[in-house]
Amino acid sequence: MNPETLATALLAVLAPIAEERRPGEPLDLTAADIVLERPRNREHGDWASNIAMRLAKPLGTNPRELAQQIAEGLAEVDGVASAEVAGPGFLNIRLDAAAAGALAKVIVDAGPAYGTNSSQEGVSVNVEFVSANPTGPLHIAHTRWAALGDAIVRLLLASGATAVREYYINDAGAQMDRFAASVLAAAKGEPTPEGGYPGAYIATLAERVLAARPDLLDLPAAEQLDVARELGYEYQLAEIKHSLDRFNVPFDVWFSERTLHAKDADGLSLIDRAVDRLRAQGHVFDEGDAVWVRTTDFGDDKDRVIRRSNGEYTYFAADAAYYLDKGDRGFRDKIYLLGADHHGYVHRLKAVAGAAGDDPQKNIQVLIGQMVSINGARLSKRAGNIIEMDDLLDWLGTDALRYSLERSPADSPLDLDPELLQKRTNDNPVFYVQYAHARTHNVARNAADSGVDRSEFAPETLTHETEAALLGALQEFPRVVAFAAQVREPHRVARYLEELAGLYHRWYDNCRVIPLSDDPVESVHRTRLWLNDAAGQVFRNGLDLLGVSAPERM
Repeated sequence: MNPETLATALLAVLAPIAEERRPGEPLDLTAADIVLERPRNREHGDWASNIAMRLAKPLGTNPRELAQQIAEGLAEVDGVASAEVAGPGFLNIRLDAAAAGALAKVIVDAGPAYGTNSSQEGVSVNVEFVSANPTGPLHIAHTRWAALGDAIVRLLLASGATAVREYYINDAGAQMDRFAASVLAAAKGEPTPEGGYPGAYIATLAERVLAARPDLLDLPAAEQLDVARELGYEYQLAEIKHSLDRFNVPFDVWFSERTLHAKDADGLSLIDRAVDRLRAQGHVFDEGDAVWVRTTDFGDDKDRVIRRSNGEYTYFAADAAYYLDKGDRGFRDKIYLLGADHHGYVHRLKAVAGAAGDDPQKNIQVLIGQMVSINGARLSKRAGNIIEMDDLLDWLGTDALRYSLERSPADSPLDLDPELLQKRTNDNPVFYVQYAHARTHNVARNAADSGVDRSEFAPETLTHETEAALLGALQEFPRVVAFAAQVREPHRVARYLEELAGLYHRWYDNCRVIPLSDDPVESVHRTRLWLNDAAGQVFRNGLDLLGVSAPERM
């Protein structure tokens, strides 16, 4: 019996009680409105509900009296072992072993689908993250956003949303000119120009550009710069994609900023059209030869210039055009993951949403992440002034790095301990969870060698207290996934898996899947194998949502 089934049973018990107390007034309640929670103390049962306290006043009674009526009705429901009233009117519900244990087979039969849900069905969301300039390698801050952004999308997809991962390539503007000048200077053997990009990686890019275009330095000066820009950009973007691929972060869309500036057949760019659209919405005005957007109407601290008096567009214009383009591509909701130095973007982006006719409180979400540091991490030898993603991956590995970045809220600063993350002990959270998964496979292998299979399923035999606790946690997984997707917090899945690992290890220490010595294989052993495999499936599903592997041996 899962929470949804129990909630439906509760509603069926409540209906005649409500009719008796308020004849002709149907209970305006659905099963989804009935909140069931796991009691902190397992001695209080499997589920607790405050429904009697919520409904006592509308039904003209006191909470304890109503709770007692509901408890008496629940006692007659198949699968419910007992229902007791506690405190001012709480209901503590205990399922019988067979009803609780049936979940093990449900999970095994569902496989990778267990945990998926429809809580975000109908939601179409574009998640933009990382979006580093293609002028250098990804660094430690990008690494955190890569992990979190990818996990958020995985959660949204698992919860029924239509979601894409999008990388905005900042490949237009002054930074690309400085990048081109830096690559060209390195190709010529000259010092880095003022304001340019230093680092050995620029020299490497220059070598690659020269190898591809041996005639580079024979070209006219302007053409030299163009070739250095385009080839250097191509090679650096390829490196960024390779780093993200190593980190198990795929992107569905690579959106070039140049797209926003390109002219169409009418000689207009997406930015031109965006300004016209915002003007049509009534939020654009002219003042002092410049064009402005009245963003203060939507909570911004000041109105924003979208086109300067010299006719040049501001970055705000590109932001507006990009936001509108996402909507044109069918995404009702937009999520932006930005670094700690981008707090000023929050009001600006929400103002864009409002000016575009969207609801800034619903259709756009800007997540600001805090800094992450790793003790003992060295600055990149190639870039000189940053800690590169690739160096971190070489040092700590994808699994340890992803898991450690995802197990804390995005808005909390992180100081990671590399020695801990490389330990093969239970102090290392990712090892602790992965080892629990590997142990489920070890149990299954040993069971097969001992003649224990899943040819029988007798859930009523799962009566040990550690089995009840493990089943209770496994039952929570779909709700954890749904809530984590709703609040965009992957760390809730990680912390859940750590709790599940502890419950699994305690069950392993107390309940045998393989009979002792020459004892015969009984129903309970075969049924425990189902429970073992169900736990393994949930570990796999949870780790997959975090983009972390689930090794079968450790």
